[in-house]
Amino acid sequence: MRGLSKIEETAVKRAAAEPMLDQVQQWAAVNSGSRNLAGLAEMARLYSDAFAALPGQVRLLDPNPVDAMQPDGSLSELRHGQNMHVKVRPDAPVQLLFTGHMDTVYAVDHPFQSLSWREDGILNGPGVADMKGGIAVMLAALKAVEASEAAAQVGYEVVINSDEEVGSAGSAALIAEAARGKRAALTYEPSALPDGTLAGARPGSGNFSIFIEGRSAHAGRNPEDGRNAIVAAADLTLRLAKAKGPRLSVNPARIEGGSPNNVVPDRAVLRVNMRPATIDDQGRGQSALEAAVAMVAAEHDVRVHVHGGFGRPPKPIDGEAQKLFELVQRCGAELGQQIGWRASGGVCDGNNIAACGVPVVDTVGVRGGAIHSTDEYLIVESLAERAQLSALTILRLASGATL
Repeated sequence: MRGLSKIEETAVKRAAAEPMLDQVQQWAAVNSGSRNLAGLAEMARLYSDAFAALPGQVRLLDPNPVDAMQPDGSLSELRHGQNMHVKVRPDAPVQLLFTGHMDTVYAVDHPFQSLSWREDGILNGPGVADMKGGIAVMLAALKAVEASEAAAQVGYEVVINSDEEVGSAGSAALIAEAARGKRAALTYEPSALPDGTLAGARPGSGNFSIFIEGRSAHAGRNPEDGRNAIVAAADLTLRLAKAKGPRLSVNPARIEGGSPNNVVPDRAVLRVNMRPATIDDQGRGQSALEAAVAMVAAEHDVRVHVHGGFGRPPKPIDGEAQKLFELVQRCGAELGQQIGWRASGGVCDGNNIAACGVPVVDTVGVRGGAIHSTDEYLIVESLAERAQLSALTILRLASGATL
C-alpha cells in the first residue's frame, strides 16, 4: 500500500475487515426480483437496518407513479418497491453520491433461488454480484470513511432503488435530485469483466410500446373494410429496423395482438428498444421513429400511439469522467490493483447520473460474472479489494483531489 497516509491506511484496513460475505449471504437469500414487492420490502428493511450504522437519517421513499401499456393498448399502473435514501452532512465542502439497487432479475417463481459454492472463493447465487455484493462493498467503504478523521470533509447521499433492472422509471427523479450539486458519484454495479475492468462509455436506451389501432372486418366477406393492425405493425417493424446503424441499435422485440383467422385484426402492440451511442444518435432514433409512425399511420389508415421514451441517456466519457476514472485507477495502483476500463453495451443508473452533469464510475462493485443467469457468481476476495478501492477513492475526493 505504497503512498497511503496513515489515515488512508487505517481506513482501507477497516473497510476490508467488514463482514461483507455474511451480509451478501443473508441478502441473497431473499428473493428481490423487480416485481416481487414483498421481497423488495424485506430487502428495504434489511438495508435500512444495515445503513443505520451511518450518521445520516435512513428514509424509505415511495416511487414515482409509472404506467405501462398492456397488450390491448390500455395503460395501467406498474407498481414498484420503495427506494432507500440516506443523506449525510449536506453542508460538508465535498459532496458525493453513491447508488445501488436492491432488485434482481430473478422473479419470485424463478428456479434460481439458492446459494452454492462453485469452488473455493467462488459463490454462486441470485444477486451475489448484481448487486448485493456491491452494496456490501459500498457500506463497508462508507463505514470505514466515517471512522476516519477525514469524515467531516465529505458529505454524501446514498440511493438504493428498487427498479434499476427494469429501467428505474420509478426512481429516476430521486436519483436526479440526489445528483444535484455532487462532485462525483460511484455506482456499485459489478465489474465489466471478472478481472475488475470497469465499464466506461455506455450507449443510451429507449423502450417504446407502440399501439396500432385498425378496424376489424370479416376476413372473407369484406376484408377491404378492415384495417389490419398486424400488417401495419409488421410494416412499422421493418421501417424501424432500417434505422439501425453502427451508432444506433434498433431492436423490434415483440408484436402482440391478432385475432381469429376469419377476422381482420384491429389491434397490435409493437415493443421496441433503441440504443444510441450519443445524444445526436438518440435524436436520430427519435426522428426515425416519428417518421416511421407517421408513414405507417397514413399508408395503412390506422391510428398509432407511442408510449415510452429514452429512459437511459447515452453516457460518453467526457473530461471530468476521464479524470474520475484516472483517480480510481491511481487508487487501485496504490493498493496493488490493476484498474482499466472499456466501453460497454449495457446501461444502468450511471447513465442517468452522467446526464445530470456529474462524473460517475458505475462499476465499482465486486468482481464476478454470468450476471442475469443461473451461473451468476461472486469472486469473494473482491469484496475486500473493492471496499478498499472505494474507501481510498472517497478519502482522496474528500481531501480535494482534483478531477
